[in-house]
Amino acid sequence: MITPTEIRQKAERQYAVFLQSGLKQEPFFPFEIRFGKVKPSDDYVHIKQWVTALLAGSKTELGYGYSVMLETINTRQYGTQSWPTRVAFEAEADYLKFIGKKKEVAAFRQAVALTDKLLPALMPWLTENPTKILPYLADWNDLLQVGRYFQENPRPQLYLRELPLQIHTKFIEEHRAILREMLDAILPETAMRPDESHFERRYFLRYDEPLIRLRVLDETLLQQYHLPVSDMSAPVSQMAQLQWTELRVIITENKLNFLTLPPCPRGVAIFGSGFKVELLAQIPWLIGSPIWYWGDLDAHGFQILSQLRALLPQSVSVMMDMATFTEFQAFAVTGTATTVTHLPHLTEAEQAMFSYLARHNLRLEQERISQNYVIEKLSEALENGY
Repeated sequence: MITPTEIRQKAERQYAVFLQSGLKQEPFFPFEIRFGKVKPSDDYVHIKQWVTALLAGSKTELGYGYSVMLETINTRQYGTQSWPTRVAFEAEADYLKFIGKKKEVAAFRQAVALTDKLLPALMPWLTENPTKILPYLADWNDLLQVGRYFQENPRPQLYLRELPLQIHTKFIEEHRAILREMLDAILPETAMRPDESHFERRYFLRYDEPLIRLRVLDETLLQQYHLPVSDMSAPVSQMAQLQWTELRVIITENKLNFLTLPPCPRGVAIFGSGFKVELLAQIPWLIGSPIWYWGDLDAHGFQILSQLRALLPQSVSVMMDMATFTEFQAFAVTGTATTVTHLPHLTEAEQAMFSYLARHNLRLEQERISQNYVIEKLSEALENGY
């Protein structure tokens, strides 16, 4: 047996199927609600109460909603009785008014017609995902305009707010999620980067790129590459365009250490900025360059090292060993606890050092290491190479 509330719940659960049936031109009505049939042996009082409630919520009483088909049954104890045998919505108007979706469906159908007119390539996706557009019906025209623009102008290489569309400046930023689904459905593979989750990078748009800060540690490089300054910051994409070769790269995390690194033949220093090291993988000239990484002697420093080495396997750590820690142990402080126990891209010695620091929750910051020690150890590392 089923109640009017349960009928509503079942009807609402089939709403997506109803929308999809219209798009696929498949019949939906009559839509029958299955329920447990009554038996002559069931409690009569209970059945009577149920039938009364069921009929009170039906189209017969309300003028809309589900219809109840009754069947005359002869019972030994109560004589002839009318019991429900079928509950169904016979027509769309009854169904939509019952679940309160009449206005929404009208707006949905307008959106579908507009899609078929302005962006027909989206129709297969819309047919399979009809409910995904429901939260955006008021903005659907603008969303279609954006989709059509990208279809006609793939890889635009403009900032979002530069796109020549009659929409407010933050519209695309506020609708990235639904636009990504739409664009993925209509654009060819050449118009996007499928493995890129960042919206602007995925669809070849310009964006406020993070800056990479770099210091040239050899004055002859300034002359060779006609550089007017030795300390510079540039967006990742511009830094990637530099045609540099045969460099030696030192990456460090502390700004003062970065600024005080000693001269190095054909050397450049990069300010690492912690876990943003993944940006460095976008710079081609780093791929073939020897790299030394100098981070804090703590769990996070080794996590960054592991992350960097996953991207640039040739990276070698410097001053991140037990000898350095022992030399300046008096300056060690409590670190930030971590639940990580193993880092996949560390050497055996680095893993042992990481485990020691993590286990004792210790941290030795780079700036605690004396400049004379830095100069000596960097010189040894560069002389020894790999």
